[in-house]
Amino acid sequence: MARQEKKTDAVIVGLGWMGSILAMELAEAGLNVLALERGEDRDTVPDFAYPKMIDELKYGIRLKLTEPPAHSTLTIRRSLQETALPYRVLGSFLPGNGVGGAGVHWNGHTWRALPEELRLRSYVTEKFGAKVIDEGMTIEDWGVSYDELEPHFDRFEYVCGISGQAGNLGGQTQAGGNPFEGPRKRPFPLPPLPTLLNGKMFGDAAKAMGYHPFPLPSANLSDTWTNEYGMQLGPCNFCGFCERFGCINYSKSAPQTCILGALKHKPNFSYRTHAEVIRVELAADKKTATGVTYVDEKGEEVFQPADLVILAAYQFYNVHLLLLSGIGKPYVAETGEGVVGKNYAYQMTGGTSMFFKGVHFNPFVGAGSSAIVIDDYAVNQIDFGREGFIGGSYINSGQFNGRPIASMPLPPGTPGWGAGWKQGVKDWYGHSMSIASHGSVMSYRDCYLDLDPTYRNRHGQPMLRMTFDWKPNDIRMTQFMRGKIEAIAQSMNPTHWASGYKGEGAHYDVRPYQTTHNVGGAIMGTDPGRSAVNRYLQTWDVHNVFVMGASAFPQNLQYNPTGTVGALAYWSARAIRQDYLKNPRPLV
Repeated sequence: MARQEKKTDAVIVGLGWMGSILAMELAEAGLNVLALERGEDRDTVPDFAYPKMIDELKYGIRLKLTEPPAHSTLTIRRSLQETALPYRVLGSFLPGNGVGGAGVHWNGHTWRALPEELRLRSYVTEKFGAKVIDEGMTIEDWGVSYDELEPHFDRFEYVCGISGQAGNLGGQTQAGGNPFEGPRKRPFPLPPLPTLLNGKMFGDAAKAMGYHPFPLPSANLSDTWTNEYGMQLGPCNFCGFCERFGCINYSKSAPQTCILGALKHKPNFSYRTHAEVIRVELAADKKTATGVTYVDEKGEEVFQPADLVILAAYQFYNVHLLLLSGIGKPYVAETGEGVVGKNYAYQMTGGTSMFFKGVHFNPFVGAGSSAIVIDDYAVNQIDFGREGFIGGSYINSGQFNGRPIASMPLPPGTPGWGAGWKQGVKDWYGHSMSIASHGSVMSYRDCYLDLDPTYRNRHGQPMLRMTFDWKPNDIRMTQFMRGKIEAIAQSMNPTHWASGYKGEGAHYDVRPYQTTHNVGGAIMGTDPGRSAVNRYLQTWDVHNVFVMGASAFPQNLQYNPTGTVGALAYWSARAIRQDYLKNPRPLV
C-alpha cells in the first residue's frame, strides 16, 4: 500500500521550464506548491561549475544531462503494420532529466509561433482551399490567437532576457529584424549577439539575392540582465558549450538562471527529487483528480494528495501519464476516434556544408544561438497550392561550437579513418560552415502515441508507443528548401560543398540526432471531440488537471518550440490564477 503524504494545494509533475513557471505563478497566488522531479537536483553551482561541465565526452557524447533509456523510454514504429521496439540508445531526440529538464541543455533558440501557425487549418482553407490538405492530414487550429498570446510571448522573453532584433513593432517593419514575424508590442530585452564570420558571409550572400537576413533570437545573452524575479544573468562568452551542457557562466536562459533561484526562496514552495510520478489518481466519479502517485528513491510508492494537478513533464511523459491515468479518451488510429495520443509530430531538418580553403572561422568561438537567419520561406510566405506542400522553414547559418569530437565536418571523399582522415581534419578543421533548414511537420491520422501492448517499464506499466514516419508533404517541403539553400551556397563559391536532406522514400530513423522538438499527443483546441485539452490547457474531462508543454501543439511549428511553450504556460497560469482558483470548474 502506498505511503500517503500531507495534502498540498497544487502538485506539479516535472521541474523544467513549464514546472518552474507554473510553480512561481501558483506560489505567488498564495498556494502551497509541491513540485515532483524524477531526476536529480541541479544548479549552476556546483553542478555546472567550470571546468567539470565542459567535458565533451561526458555530456556531449555520453549525454549525462538526459534521461537514460534504461530508466525510462518508449517504443517506436513507423507504421501500423510494424512491431514497435524500444528506443534503447539516445539518438534522434534527447529528453531532459533532473531539475531544469531539457531547459538545462538546450541551445537557446527562442521563437514565437506565427499568427498563421496558430490557426493553421483555417488559414490553409481560407487562402488555398481544403483541397490542398492531404488525405489523412489532421492539422488543427490551436484555439488561441496570436494576439491573445502576444503579452505572454513578451513576458517569457523578458523573463529570459532574450537577445534579438525586432522586425515588426506594432505592425511597422523594423530594419534588421524579421519582417515576416507577428507584431510585437515592444523590442527584445537585449540587442542581438555579435555576428560571427559565417553569419556575416551567409547574411551578405542572402541579402545579395534579395532575402531579408536577421539575427536569431537568442537565450544566450548579449549583455547583463535582471528579470522580474530579480534573477541576474551575464553576457555570453562564446565558449561553445550550450547544447547538451549546462551553462557555466550564468549566460544562458534556463530554469536555474531565470526562475528557480527566486522560486526556492518562496516559503510556500517545495520540491522533491528522485520522485517519478506513475499516475494521476482520480475521484470515484472520474471528474476530478485527488493527487498523484509517485515512486521515490527507495522504490516505494507514495500518494501525494492535491487539489490541483499540473502535468509539466516532457511531452512524451505528459501523454503517457494521461493514458496511464485514464484521463481523456485514448486515440485509435484505425477509427480516428479519441483524443489522447493523436497528432504526434516531429521536426524536419536538412542542411548544406561548405568548405573554404584559406578562410578561418575559429569554430571554438561559438554560442548556442549565434546565427543569422532568413524567414522568406515561412509558413505565411509560401503558396501551398502552387508548391504542393503545407509548411515552412527558417534557413540559418550558425556557429554553435567547435568541439573536437562531434564538430569535425569534412569534405566529400575524405576517408572515414586512418591517415587520410587525420590529414582531412588537419586540412579542414576551422574552414567550414553550414546553412541549415529547420522546418515544420504536419500531423497525420496514423502518426500518434498510445500504450504499447507488449513492452512494460520498470514499474510494470505499458510503455508509451510512438507511430511516426515522414510523409510526402514533409519531403516536398525539405526538397523545396534544399533548392533555395544550395543556390545561396553556390553563390558563395565554396571550395567544396555537400548536402544532406531527406529525399523521396526516406523513412524516419531514430539513430542520428535531429531535434528534441517532439510535439502533440495532448493537443489543445475548442472541441472536446478533437482535442485533449481546452484553450487554457485544462483537460476536458478532469477539470483540476492542466497539461503544459509541447504536447499541446496540434502540429509542429517551423520554429523551435520553447518560446511558444513558455507563452502557453503563462497564458494558462493567468487563467488559473484569475479565473479557475476563484471557482474551480471547466473553464470552457
